[in-house]
Amino acid sequence: MFDRRSERRGRTYLGGQVAFNNRWSTFDCLVRNMSQSGARIEFARPVMVPDEFDLLIPLRGNSRRARVVWKEATALGISFLDPDLGAVVPIELARQIRKLKAERDMLARRVRDLSESAI
Repeated sequence: MFDRRSERRGRTYLGGQVAFNNRWSTFDCLVRNMSQSGARIEFARPVMVPDEFDLLIPLRGNSRRARVVWKEATALGISFLDPDLGAVVPIELARQIRKLKAERDMLARRVRDLSESAI
């Protein structure tokens, strides 16, 4: 089997959560291996997750945005969308940042809609 990873992954056994839908929906998972650019996560049973989601790892106190690269019945290969700059971002801070970005986007849409209706 040809391995296309750009970095070697280290074995892990970390509890995690896949979070989506503004973190209202979550699935518990197990992070089996991880590098700076991606990971393999496993679930207790088959699950349906969106193509992009947040991977929360409470033990490490961090959260990373991820994209599905491959799927199996109870496992996913993911790549991280945000660069890991070596800084750990607390989960609550990441949640606040995502909420503020969503509010900013909503306000920008509202301003655009009001500007268009004024014309």
